[in-house]
Amino acid sequence: MRLSKVLMDGGSSLNILYVDTLDAMGIPRACLRESLFPFYGIMPGMKAYPVGNIDLPVMFGSKANFRTKTLTFEVVEWKGVYHAILGRPAYAKFMAVPNYTYLKLKLPGPNSVITVSGSFEQAYISSREYYDLATTTANSAELGQLRAATAECRPDPSRPSQALAFVSTDETKTVVVDDADPTKTVRIGSQLPAK
Repeated sequence: MRLSKVLMDGGSSLNILYVDTLDAMGIPRACLRESLFPFYGIMPGMKAYPVGNIDLPVMFGSKANFRTKTLTFEVVEWKGVYHAILGRPAYAKFMAVPNYTYLKLKLPGPNSVITVSGSFEQAYISSREYYDLATTTANSAELGQLRAATAECRPDPSRPSQALAFVSTDETKTVVVDDADPTKTVRIGSQLPAK
């Protein structure tokens, strides 16, 4: 199967395959091996658990000059704008050298150097789609956390109203911060020691 939307990410330590791509390739999920460890950095502040991992042959080049290696992919079950992401393990296995300025990837082939070219237009569209998707996902996760936090602070209608966030001034005391200047004070809880 030819994958037209693959991100070559030299900053990633993983090769990632989306479950939609796995399904489109006709590979049953029973072929996946168990993945025990989560990974971080895909979505800001969130960890992701892969569905499993799988070894798949990956080929670069044309009929006249190609190279194939088997790569291990972590399969994730969340939305992505790419078919797959190839990280540093792919670069190392293929001995590939990227040029991000010209969107080119060069790797040794049996007959000559194999050059894979990207599209600036497609790269812009994909990065914009990824930004929108990541923003939506992060915002929905943050909104869920905010809702949970505010639910704890809402007053119980069955109990009399009370201000939970404020402490009475009767429960505080004044402490001098700087012995050289007794005007520098701070108010702390009366149960706390002065030092």
